[in-house]
Amino acid sequence: MCGRFVLDRRTTDLLTLFDVDIEGTNLPEPSWNIAPTQPIAVIIDTIPRSGDLDEPVRRLESARWGLVPGFAKEISGPPLFNARSETIFEKPAFASAVVRRRAVVPASGYYEWRVVDDAKIPTFISLPGDELLLFAGIYEWWKNPAAAPGSPEQWVLSTSILTRPSAGPLQPIHDRMPVFLDQDVVEEWLDPHSEGTEELLALVVDAAEGVAERALFHEVGAAVGSVQNNSLELVAPVAAS
Repeated sequence: MCGRFVLDRRTTDLLTLFDVDIEGTNLPEPSWNIAPTQPIAVIIDTIPRSGDLDEPVRRLESARWGLVPGFAKEISGPPLFNARSETIFEKPAFASAVVRRRAVVPASGYYEWRVVDDAKIPTFISLPGDELLLFAGIYEWWKNPAAAPGSPEQWVLSTSILTRPSAGPLQPIHDRMPVFLDQDVVEEWLDPHSEGTEELLALVVDAAEGVAERALFHEVGAAVGSVQNNSLELVAPVAAS
């Protein structure tokens, strides 16, 4: 959890919605079946090189979904696409990022598999209307030792989505859910001038419950189980039999 999600907005929409200053390269196209290791859109605020007193610069970037710690010698093993909020400060792979490198991952919705009588039922979870879900994320820049200096492959931006115990109407679907960012805490979460403390984490984790209370969900078809399938039809409700 969360292992598949949807973002059906185009880059131009995201640039306007998040008041972005810098548009990154190779931004992903809309997708209805985003899986770990694929590129995803992330919002990050960074401090200009000119000094700490300057206003942060907001960037829309493409990041590998599956955090690669800065100390990693290579990209290998299972992707770290989720980070448990309860233990994030204890994990070497995440601890530095949550203090200094926090992100927002926009999503139109996400999929979860609800277990009923030993059967896994794919469920699409979203907010009313066209409102986006905003996942709390962390990010890292990993330097590829095998890449030539100055090449596009020299630096890899990667990200992980925070999770917490499910709340409200989402509890019967799965025991975990993403940490949804309430609009009131987005700026504080992104602020690169502030350290990510346990108090900040508790604030956003608690605020996620209010977002969860507004969540809508419905059963979808089994086709979403294959990453080869990617179309608007994947989020369509399954007709009642």
